[in-house]
Order: sequence, then structure tokens, then C-alpha cells
Amino acid sequence: MAVSFYELWRLKTSCFTMRTSKQLVVDTMAFTREVRWLSWYYFLSTLLLTSLAFVGAFQLAFVPAKLICSLLAGLLTCRLFVLYHDFQHDAILQKSSVARVLMHLVGLITLSPNSIWNETHQHHHTHNSKFSRVVMGSFPTLTVKAFCNSTIQQQRWYLILRHPLMIAFAYIPIFIVSFCLWPFCENPKKYADCGLAVLIHAALYGLVFVLGGWTAVVFTVLVPSLVLFSMGGYIFYAQHNFPSVMLREDENWDYLDAALQSSSFIRMNRVMHWFTANIGYHHVHHVNSRIPFYRLPAAMRAFAELQHPRTTSLNPAEIIQCLKLKLWDTDQNRMITLKEYQTMVVNC
Repeated sequence: MAVSFYELWRLKTSCFTMRTSKQLVVDTMAFTREVRWLSWYYFLSTLLLTSLAFVGAFQLAFVPAKLICSLLAGLLTCRLFVLYHDFQHDAILQKSSVARVLMHLVGLITLSPNSIWNETHQHHHTHNSKFSRVVMGSFPTLTVKAFCNSTIQQQRWYLILRHPLMIAFAYIPIFIVSFCLWPFCENPKKYADCGLAVLIHAALYGLVFVLGGWTAVVFTVLVPSLVLFSMGGYIFYAQHNFPSVMLREDENWDYLDAALQSSSFIRMNRVMHWFTANIGYHHVHHVNSRIPFYRLPAAMRAFAELQHPRTTSLNPAEIIQCLKLKLWDTDQNRMITLKEYQTMVVNC
């Protein structure tokens, strides 16, 4: 997305000197101005394509065609979710009552209702990459020392939360249980929409089964959900758990440092950047969450500080590397695997 000549000149000339944290955030505000018609176009076109993909997954008789539509439905819903995420940050469609209703429905369908999403995601942005054993908007991360001093039960629970299967099947343990059922059971009044989200998913399974049987359930609900939530779960994990990540002790934590050193740029081809609505530009998003997804690439090009991020990708080898990471070693200043931890001589 282009900026005005004056904005471009000001941004380029300011790149001759490195900015302070506050300066960089202030300067990126030039990219927070959304183009309203473009926001509506991207949202409504994505909504239309997603609907068509689900119709194809339900209606088509040829199984390979149903599968293609089913996979596309999952990928398109992923894009729709990122647009919902942007809306929650007031990056797109600000103060639109129509958008608020539609986005509220998207939040329910993607098992990320307003109440819990706002609470956990705001916590994530203000505590990005801090050490914690608590699941609050992100995957927990412990230092070697903290893990060593934990009980066997605490260690097992921590490793379960970071297990690859937890991410691959994020649909049930993370989104249905952790995001919806758990908060609803703890406070039904405050998290009523979390209970509603689970009811909607249960109703969808029932309705699709009545109309089309088990085949329709698999291709119209189950496969798209597995694609959406496994992809969403992994991308969210890899955004802050990758080999070159740099973490700080809580007393040395800094907002901009966490955005630039603890948040990744996920390298993708243009197709996957489209399906994920540029969520791979995550270091830029953490610098200023008000930048619309379609302006993130331009913002990255405009600032020298954003052009050399710590990266990972969706290459299978790099995915495996990321998934193996378990603990932060303060002596080596890097994430280590469980195998590395087990071979270390740790003074507990």
C-alpha cells in the first residue's frame, strides 16, 4: 500500500539514524490509516470465497473436488480469522457497527469469541515472550532453571502444552477447551459467548450430518477446522518460538526489543502470505498493532529497523526445528531442545 510523497520522504530521511522505541512506534503511525473501501473489499471478498469453498465441499459429488474445496475452506477461514484479528486491534473497519456484527460471528465460528480473545491477546501483546508457565494468549516458556526447579507434574504439563500434537490438533485442546469451555465453566456470565461458540460448532456438526451424513461432516466441518486451527496454532507458535529468537529476563524486558528480537518474520510464498493475510510480518505487527494487514509489507520496506528481522519459514525442516524447542538457556542465550536439556549437567 503506497503512502504520500511527503510521508515517504519523511520516513526515508528518518532512516539515516536508528530510532528509539517510542520514535519507531510514532513513525509507524503513518501506516495505520486504513483505506476503508479496501478493508471492506478484502473482508467481503474473503467472506464470499470462503462461503463458496464451503458450498463446494458440501455439494460436490466428486471426492477429490470435495477435498480441494475443503482444504481451501480451511485456508480461507484462516485468512478470515486474521482479518478478525486486525479488526480487534482497530486496524480495519473501525467504528463500523455492521463490521462489528459480522466480525463477532467470525469470532464465534473460529472459536475465538470477543471476550476471551480480547483478554488473552491484549495480554500477549503486553507480555510478549515473557517467561511463564501460564497459558495466557501464548505458549508458555520457561528457562532451564525454572523447569529444573519445577515438580515432575509441572514439567509434564509444560511439555504437554508445547507438544507438536497439541499444535497439530489445536482444534480441540486449545480452541474448544482452553479458549471456550474452560473460561465459560469458570465464569458463564462473563464468557457467555465462549459457550455460544461451542454450541454453534456442535449445532453445525448436527445440521450438516442431518443434511448430508458423515461424508458431509468430514469435508464441510472437520477437515476445514483441522486445517484452520492446526495452521493457526503452528503460526502462532512459530511467531515466538524459533531458533534465532532472543528472550530477556522479565526485569530486562522491553516492548520494542520483544517485537524485533522475539517475534519472527515467517517467510512464505505470495500465495501463503495471501491466505494468512500477511500475519507472517509479525515483528512489524508487534511494533504497531494498528497497522492494517495490507500495509504491513510497505511498513517493513519503509523502516531500516524492520528490514532485518529474525526469521523462520513453513519449510518442513524449519517447522521440525521450531517444534523441538522447549526451554530458554540463559547461559547460551538460545532456545534448546528437550534432548539438549537432558544431556546438560544442571545444578538444581
